[in-house]
Amino acid sequence: MDDLTRWRTFLAVHQSRSISGAARALGLAQPSASAQISALEAALGQPLFERHARGVVPTAYADELAGRLAAPFAAVGSALVDTLGPVLGGAAHPLLRLGGPAELLAEVAAPALAPLVRDGVQLQITPGLTDDLLDALRDGRLDLVIATSRPKGRSLRAEPLADEELVLVGPAGGSLTEVRSPADLAGTALIAYAADVPLLRRFWRHAFAVRLEVAPSLTVPDLRAVRAAVVAGAGVSVLPRYLAQRDLVEGRLLDLHPSDDPPISTTYLVTRGDPPAATRCAAAALRAATRTWG
Repeated sequence: MDDLTRWRTFLAVHQSRSISGAARALGLAQPSASAQISALEAALGQPLFERHARGVVPTAYADELAGRLAAPFAAVGSALVDTLGPVLGGAAHPLLRLGGPAELLAEVAAPALAPLVRDGVQLQITPGLTDDLLDALRDGRLDLVIATSRPKGRSLRAEPLADEELVLVGPAGGSLTEVRSPADLAGTALIAYAADVPLLRRFWRHAFAVRLEVAPSLTVPDLRAVRAAVVAGAGVSVLPRYLAQRDLVEGRLLDLHPSDDPPISTTYLVTRGDPPAATRCAAAALRAATRTWG
């Protein structure tokens, strides 16, 4: 218990399902992160992860530990953001230009970064699609991007932020109450946030093992608007669970394909080179805000 670094590494591995991915996110060498996990397992007397070629799978004991530790570590992250505010360095009012999906910026980023704004950071938020935002980051028009896919090439630095569990949702009170295969959706409108339907395609591939062949009936580049359209009965869609959860609990949406193995969409924090203090503080706050998604 005297080495919190090991527990931080454990939470990062649990969230990313990858020791190498966690190492990149924490700025560690992969052997160092692996050694920290092995030391924890030795101290606890039982394994925390099952190693596989493409990553790791947490044990039930690891899931229990992560559930108990996530909230305290998130609180520590928020406290550190508050503490670091006065030493953000550079100009008296450092500028931070953040881009990302509109709904994630509104629902998560803006509240999470409020302490930085109170401490004098000038925050400029730009919503948009990942490819456009990454171009703006490369051109120097943005400082930090929340991306829905890992950028290609070596000009940008990316680290996993969070795994979003995807859920197929329909309106409560509609004719559909369960979807076992795409055939059950014949004649039902699909709603997407982009013409290339990335969340729908990912869900179809993972849940149904088939390629999505139907074009969306409604496309709107904001998942909050997609959610509102589904609630209103326009059709069905795929949403991140964090965005759908309240409506699911309060009975406005139905989970049409519940599963113990839901598809996952990973979001990334992307910067250029060695980011300044304001960007590092913002990244820490965003990681704390999404810590419980995994």
